[in-house]
Amino acid sequence: MDFGYTEEQLRIKRGIREWAKENLTEEVIAAGYKNRGIDPKVAKAWVDSGWGMYGLPEEYGGTPVDHVTMAMIIEELNHAGGNIPMAPNLLIMFDVVEFGSPEQIKYAMDYYKENGYPPYCLAISEPGAGSDNQGMTCLATKSGDGKVHINGTKTWVTQGEHSDGFIVVCKDEDPSRENKNMSMYLVPADAKGVTIEPLNKIGMQIMPFAMVHFDDVVIDEDQTLGIPGKGFLQLMKNFEWERCVLLAELLGEAQAAMDDACAWTSERLQFGKGIKSFQLVQEHICEMQIALSNTRNFLYRTCWKLDNGIWVNNDAALLKRYGAPALTDVCSRALQLMGGLGYTDQTRVSRLMLDCRGFQIGGGTVEIMVHIAGRGILKDYEKAAADPDFLWTI
Repeated sequence: MDFGYTEEQLRIKRGIREWAKENLTEEVIAAGYKNRGIDPKVAKAWVDSGWGMYGLPEEYGGTPVDHVTMAMIIEELNHAGGNIPMAPNLLIMFDVVEFGSPEQIKYAMDYYKENGYPPYCLAISEPGAGSDNQGMTCLATKSGDGKVHINGTKTWVTQGEHSDGFIVVCKDEDPSRENKNMSMYLVPADAKGVTIEPLNKIGMQIMPFAMVHFDDVVIDEDQTLGIPGKGFLQLMKNFEWERCVLLAELLGEAQAAMDDACAWTSERLQFGKGIKSFQLVQEHICEMQIALSNTRNFLYRTCWKLDNGIWVNNDAALLKRYGAPALTDVCSRALQLMGGLGYTDQTRVSRLMLDCRGFQIGGGTVEIMVHIAGRGILKDYEKAAADPDFLWTI
C-alpha cells in the first residue's frame, strides 16, 4: 500500500496552497461570509488559473484527474479556512458534463469559464421531502406542444439566492409516492413563475440557502437534463462521489481549525506556564489528530476504490457517518482550547465549527447513512457466509 503523494499531486497541492494564500486571505473569506457569497472575481480567478478546470473532461477544456487527486484538490482549497464555494461548483459541472446534451454542455462550460461559477445550482429537497426523496411532489407535466410545466417548491437550495438557474428534480406527470419516474430539468431563475425566497442558516453563510417556488413555470422539453424519467437514478449514480467531495471540504476546514488550535496552544500561557504542557490540553490535541487521520485515510481509501472500479456504496456512507461528526468534534475541541476567544468572531474556529456541523445534515443525514450502510454491510456478510472463498477488500 502506497500512502505517498505522486510528484504531480505534490505540485498541484503546493500550487493550490500558493493560489489560496494570494486569493483566499482571511479577509476575503470573512467578507464572503458577511456578504452571503464569495467575490465573483475570486471564483473567476480560480477558473482562470486552471485549478477550476481539474476533474472536467479534456474535450471541454478540462484537466482530467482521478478521484484521489480531485479529493486532494478540494481538501486543500477548503484548508484556506472556509466552506469555499468553488468545490460545490465543480459538483454541478460534473453533473452537466456527464448527463447533458452537447448543446447543454457547451452552454454550461462557456458560462463557467466566463463567470467562474456554473449557470445552475441543484434543487432537490422539498419542505416535506428531505431524506425521503420518494416523497417529492414537485411536478413536471408535458402539455403536448413541446413544453414542460413545472409546479412545486424546493428548499434548502444551496446557492439558490444567487444562481442564474436550477437543476430541478421533479416527478413526471404523477406526484404520487408510487411514481418513481423523475427527471432533471434546467430552469432559468428569471423564468416567469419562479420566486426565490432567501433563507438564513447558522453556518456556511458563504453559500446561502434559498427556498424556490415554481408556479406553472414553462420550459422547453429540450431543457431536460439526461434521460427522461431517470433523474433520480442519475442523482444516485453520483451520490457516493458527492459524499467524498463533502468530506474533503469538511476535512480541509477541520484541518484549518487544528492548525489554529495548535498555534494557540503553543503560545498560550496560564498559571505561569505554557498550556501545551497540560495533559488535558494534550488529550484534546491527540483526539483531534486521530479524527483527522482516520477521516483522511477513510476518504482517500474510498476515492482509491472509486478509481479502481470497486463498489463504494457502504464506504461512502460510512465515511460520512464517521467523518462528519468526528471532524465537527475537531472544530469544537479547537474552540474549547481557545477558550473565550474561540467563542467570539475574532477567530475563524467558531465559524469553522458551525460550517462543519451542517455537514451532518446536507448531502444525506448521518442517520440516513446508518440506514444505507447498515443494510449494505449485512448483505456483504451474507455473501461472505455463503462463499468460502470470499475475501474482504481493503
